Amino acid sequence: MKKQTSIKKIFLYVALAIGALISLFPFYWAAIGATNESGKMFSKPPVLTPGSKLMENLTNLNESIDIGRVMFNSLFTASIYTILALLISTMAAYAFAKFEFKGRNVIFGIFLLSMMIPYHATIIPLFKMMAALGWLNTYWALILPNLAYPFAIFLMRQNMLAFPTSLIEAARMDGAGEWKIFYSIVLPSMRPALAATAIFLFMFQWNSFLWPLIALSSTDMYTFPVALSSLFGLSRIDYGQVMAGVTLATVPIIIFFLVLQRQFISGMLGSAVK
Repeated sequence: MKKQTSIKKIFLYVALAIGALISLFPFYWAAIGATNESGKMFSKPPVLTPGSKLMENLTNLNESIDIGRVMFNSLFTASIYTILALLISTMAAYAFAKFEFKGRNVIFGIFLLSMMIPYHATIIPLFKMMAALGWLNTYWALILPNLAYPFAIFLMRQNMLAFPTSLIEAARMDGAGEWKIFYSIVLPSMRPALAATAIFLFMFQWNSFLWPLIALSSTDMYTFPVALSSLFGLSRIDYGQVMAGVTLATVPIIIFFLVLQRQFISGMLGSAVK
């Protein structure tokens, strides 16, 4: 039995290692492409070793899109959006999960139905609204439109439904106000859900392309997806620049996930103990 168990573990680890290599290979290939010249990207056999063109590719990329400005635009809009959207979605989810009011299920159903509306169908009304407010080509146009994100509200509500209502009622009996209960009792127990929602919101805003492409008109306001798309012209494409930009655009997402991964681990361990 022990021998069979050991063999199963070996096969499991081998399968997981192969899956990890397949998942990580695109990132490795992009990083390698950032260190080589453009002509080696699609050579046969493919080049899988680091080259000596990293600084040259970064210099050319900076001349093309101004890396510092683009990084600031992306980090600023993604960070502010994540904070505000997480706050709004969490408060809305708490109201839907723990407050009894007339029409609660109807309003929540409307939120769910709004997830079925194609995003492209909202582009024209949203553009007209931003133009009327004078917010085109500003950070407000990138941050405000999707703050009340339906999926984030749905995700947080489902987690808050599992929170014991008896604890909230006990806190109310002890004289605690609703804001005190929300911030001091409910939110601390929602850390794994908050981390998951924050990662989702950050990635959504960071990778957003279509709406920033329409709402922004000057290159000094471009975010990473829009700036990288400008590298693909009608003539020669420098894939060394492109891969350097892709690598730089991936780093903040990885860092953000690594910072919040402890909340996932603590959440899983807490659930196991319970």
